[in-house]
Amino acid sequence: MKEYRAAKKRISVSVGQSVRIIRELQEMSQNQLAQLTGIPQATISAIENDRVRLGVERAKILSRALKRHPGVLVFPGWELPGDAAA
Repeated sequence: MKEYRAAKKRISVSVGQSVRIIRELQEMSQNQLAQLTGIPQATISAIENDRVRLGVERAKILSRALKRHPGVLVFPGWELPGDAAA
């Protein structure tokens, strides 16, 4: 894998943007996500617009519905030690 070169980070995303991106990639509406999670659609909108904090419990619930690890939602810009940040 010597030909592999890590992608450069081009943009930063917030926690809310991360939730929205993952939801939209799964072609899911806020209403559908609300039905799956029991979290009101208005709260999902507020999370996605960074008006309401995600919180641990909501992260767990949303991550199950979106089939992603909670860390993907909570730490969207996380880089592992040794990752090329350049």
